[in-house]
Amino acid sequence: MPNVTRLLDAAAGGDAKAAAELLPLVYTELRQLAAAKMAREKTGHTLDATALVHEAFLRLVGDQHFSGRGHFFAAAAEAMRRILVEQARRKGRVRHGGGQKRIDLDAAGLVANSADVDLLEVDEALTRLEDLDPTRAQLVKLRFFAGLTMPEAAVALGISLATAERYWAFARTWLYAELNDGHAPGEESEKKQ
Repeated sequence: MPNVTRLLDAAAGGDAKAAAELLPLVYTELRQLAAAKMAREKTGHTLDATALVHEAFLRLVGDQHFSGRGHFFAAAAEAMRRILVEQARRKGRVRHGGGQKRIDLDAAGLVANSADVDLLEVDEALTRLEDLDPTRAQLVKLRFFAGLTMPEAAVALGISLATAERYWAFARTWLYAELNDGHAPGEESEKKQ
C-alpha cells in the first residue's frame, strides 16, 4: 500500500498521478468526515457528502504541503467547514433564495430536525473564539467539524489528553454561551415580566 504522506508530498509538487492514487486511499475517511458534517447541517441542503469530499479534495491537493496524515485530515476538516460556510452565505443572498427554505416534497410530512444548527452563527462564534484562544478554536474544529475523538485531537494539536479535555470543556461552555445570548449551560435567563 502506498504511503499517504509520500503521495501527499508528490501531489503537492504537482504530480497528477500521485493525486489520483491518493484519493482512493483517503476517500473513505473523507466521506465519513463529510457525512458527519452533513448530518449536522439544516435540512434542505443542496450539497451532499460526496460533493463536499470532492470540493475539499480539490482545494487540498495542489500547492499545500502536509506533515502527515493527521495534518491532511485537519486541513480537510477546515476545508469542509469553509465550503459549508461559503455555501450558507451564498444561500443567504437574495439572488440565491435569500434564506428561503428548500422543502423535500416526499418528506414534507416529517417533523424537521430539532437539532438544526445555524452554521453561520457557529462560524462567527468560532472566529471570536479563535481571536481569544487559537488552540481551543482548533480543538473545536477538529472535534466538531473533523469528527476526531478527543485522543486523536490531542495528538493532532500536540497537547496532552488532559489538557485537551480541559480546553474542550472551556470551549463548549464558551460557545454555548455565545450562541445562547451569553447564558452558560444551566443558567436561566431572566424572566420577562
